[in-house]
Formats: sequence, structure tokens, C-alpha cells
Amino acid sequence: MAPEPSPGAGLAEAMDALRRRDFESAARLCLALLGDDASNGQAWHVLAIVHEARKDFQTAISCYEAALALLPGNASVVLNLSRLALSMGMAPVAEGLLRNLLVSDPDNDEAVNNLAIALRGQDRSGEAIALLRSFLARQPGHPNLLNTLGSLAAAEGDLETAGLLFTEALRLAPGMAAPAYNLGDNLLVMGRSAEALERIEAAIGAPPPPEDLPAMVFSRGLAKLSLGDLAGGWEDYEARNDPNWPGYVLNLRDEPRWMPGAPLQGCRLLVIGEQGLGDEVLFAGVLPDVIRALGPGGALTLAVEPRLVGLMSRSFPGVRVEPHRTTEAGGRRVRQVPGLPAGGCDLWTPIASLLRVFRPAADAFAGRGAYLRADPGRVEYWRGALAGGPSGPRIGLLWKSAVRAAGRQRAFADFEAWGPVLRTQGVAFVNLQYGDCLAELELARTRFGVDILQPQGIDLMNDLDEVAALGGALDLTLGFSNASFNLTAATGAPAWLITARGAWTTLGTGAYPWYPQVRVLQPAGYGEWGPVLERAAQDLADTFGGDR
Repeated sequence: MAPEPSPGAGLAEAMDALRRRDFESAARLCLALLGDDASNGQAWHVLAIVHEARKDFQTAISCYEAALALLPGNASVVLNLSRLALSMGMAPVAEGLLRNLLVSDPDNDEAVNNLAIALRGQDRSGEAIALLRSFLARQPGHPNLLNTLGSLAAAEGDLETAGLLFTEALRLAPGMAAPAYNLGDNLLVMGRSAEALERIEAAIGAPPPPEDLPAMVFSRGLAKLSLGDLAGGWEDYEARNDPNWPGYVLNLRDEPRWMPGAPLQGCRLLVIGEQGLGDEVLFAGVLPDVIRALGPGGALTLAVEPRLVGLMSRSFPGVRVEPHRTTEAGGRRVRQVPGLPAGGCDLWTPIASLLRVFRPAADAFAGRGAYLRADPGRVEYWRGALAGGPSGPRIGLLWKSAVRAAGRQRAFADFEAWGPVLRTQGVAFVNLQYGDCLAELELARTRFGVDILQPQGIDLMNDLDEVAALGGALDLTLGFSNASFNLTAATGAPAWLITARGAWTTLGTGAYPWYPQVRVLQPAGYGEWGPVLERAAQDLADTFGGDR
């Protein structure tokens, strides 16, 4: 991320301050240079890097643009500006910059690499793969391109090819952190957590650029959690609160943040939900422990996704439940709690940070039962509504997630693999799957001869209080983990979870400590969903007296 060297004592001083991460001195020196000569493109470039490091992305873009106007076609400026555009989700802008650069500099491997990333960011992975393969055919031996090609293969679910590409990148550049980390992450997805941890540790020790470190530490935490090291895992999981973590959200609160060791007795504590909606539900299991720790003199305010407010208010009487709001500001996600003004609490914390104290080991989950309470009247309503359908036990089905981030689809089986389950006789299947699933419902009808009951009068994406009630009216919920599965399981309803081998949420137990009634079904190897769904079908028949 450093600019090209340029003569001049003042600029050299600024660049040295930048390398030392003394951003205040670097900015002061650049501004002094620009005060003498506003046409100093290199000073604008260094100032842009300073503002980017400070997370002032809008100002950084303005400075990069000023530098580019004064240094047209300068590869370092173009590469840095395009990379920042990518990090801000402006892939088309980055693509335009990089294509222009490659016209004059077609052998610039970094530009090719970044262009591939820009294409991937626009759901054009096929073009990205073709671009990288074409360049590598002409100029083999670029570890950065092999690493990116490996990431693309992994996102497509071809982990074997991805592993080979990462390994080759490491052979060419043994001290390169990125492929070591990606190889570890690849192994983690395959359920080979011990090997993954070793690789990720090697990447962290390389060391990586400071801006890449939080993602690596976070993945190390997932590896530790999947191996049952909860204390170490939760500590590394805190990397998500680093501004350089890819999914970072800035919580706008003036009050101090709670940290382990700070007393909770008598405290007014704000707990803010985080990550996906399913995570907010999953982590909410810690709240009864927090309420006890606060004691009668304390007060808990819970900020959650707006769709969860009603359910959480019923489940935790005496807790003030507010919706949080997340917006984009200057290229960053910012979360606020509009209903709780500044000074409305003594301390605040992201909800998952509480796990370090209240779930330091798997046995800390023991004795914890259901913590969400569906509306009893609505549960009875849905029992009556479902009674008019086909006879047999009601089995709710879940088979995908609405989250379409790169690689997310690898955690789910193709719907066609559900054939053995859908052919189970003597049970009635009910759709719990939110989002667009008309194609799957039609496939079930035409290929497997099964009409999956579509509940009427409910928006499975948005009526989450109703989803919890519907789940409570079923004899069983079966499927992969998503928001609806968590809502159902957190009420204590019977559920069978299909999840990847070595999934970190099993916490090294082979079970599902978050919800003690949940039975876990896992494949023997990565992506081997067929035998798991066969077993689920047989277990359905055995449990509910049906036939295969």
C-alpha cells in the first residue's frame, strides 16, 4: 500500500512516518508539502493512504483522485484506489480503473489479481477464473494469482482444487501469509480443524499485513471453538470488533464498553445484537445468565434486529427491548440504538462478547433450556390450521439460507439431495423455508410426488414471532441452520440439525450445546450430504412410524 519512492526530504519523512504507522505525523508532513505545492501528486497519494488507515474512506478517495489527476496512469495510485473501492463495495468502479491500467500495462499481475476480485464482487466468477487462467498460462509462477484462483475455486465448492492452488502458491512463496491462511480456512470448511489451526497459526506468524490480521485471528478462533477450546476461541472471536475485520460494524455509543472483569451487579447494561439474525437468536441464550448477574438492582436493555423485538420482549419480561438500526456511512456499517439516548446505560457490549465469561467451556451450557417463548395462543392457532392438511406428524423443512456470501452455499445440500427424506411415508411436510423457494416446492411435487404444505397468512421472512409459533406447533423441525431453525430450536421445540462435519457451533462436542434438545446429523466428509439425508429419512420413519 506504499506509494512509489520520490525525491524530497519532506516526502521521505512522511513516508517513513507512514511505515511506522505514525499517521498524525504523516498527515501533518503531507499537508505542509501541499501547502507549499498543491500539485505534489505523491503527497496527495501518501495523504490518501493515511486517511484510509484512519478509516476516513471518503476523504481517502478524494485524495486518491487528486493524486491520480496529477499522476495520470500511475500504477501505485490506481492499484490503491481500486483496492479501496473494492473494500467499499464499489466493484464496478475498481473494474474500470483496473481495465484502464491494463491497457497500458498488460503484464501488471497485481492489476490482474485485483480485477479478478472486482469481477468476483459482481457475481462474475467465471470471468475472473478465465482471466487468471489466461494470465497464468502466459506468465506462470505468480503466487498472488494462484491464491486468488484458489479462493474462487473454494467459493465454487471445489475445495480439492483450491487446496492444490494454495499449496502451489506456498511452494512459490513459503513466507506468504495469504495462501497459508486460505489453506487453513479451506481445511476448516472440510472439517479438518486441527490441520486448519496449524496453517492459520503459520499465516499469523508470517506475519500478514496489519489489515489482514483480524480475519485470520477470527478464523483461528473458529478453529479453536470447533476443537472445544472455548476460552481461546472466544478470545480470538473478539477480532470481529477490530475495524479491519471484513464484517466489522461500528457501534455508536458514548458509554464505556463492558469488558470481562467489570462488575455487572447493579449495572445498567446495553447488549447489542450482532452479525446475522440467526446469530442474534443463537447468542441470546446467554441473556438469562446476564440478568442473574445484574441482580435486582441492575437493568438490561437489549437491542435487536427490528423483526425480533416482539418475540424478545415476551421472552424476557422486565428487559427493555429496542430495535437497532444499521446504516452505511463513509464506506462503513454503523449501528445505532435510536430508542436509547446517550447516557441510557452504564456499559454496553456486543452480545457475543458475553460468551467469554458465561460460556468459557462446553459444560457451561449444561442445564440451560429453552429461552425464547412463542405466543401460546398462536401456537394453538397453527396446530389447528395444520390439522386440516394431510394426516401424519408435521415435519417442518429448512434447506437453505438467504445469506449468499461467497462460499455460504457450501454449507447446504442441493435440494435434489432431499429425495430420500421427501419420499418418507406417513408424515406431512411443512415449509418453514423463507425467501424464494417456489422452484424447490415445484420440484418436490413433480419429481418426488410430495406436496410440501405452504402455511397461509404468514411471511416466513419477516413475521418472526409467527415463525416461532409455527415451529412450536410442529412435531419436528428438520434442516440446516438458518434464522428459522434457531427461532424454532430456541423455544425448545423438537429439532434435528443437519450441519457440516466439524462445524464450529458444535463446539467440539458432536452435539449442539446451544439447544440441548437438538439432534445433530453430520456427514462423514465434506459435502457428503447424500448419506446424511438417507439417515434422516430412516430416522424419520423409525421415529414416526412411517415407511421409506
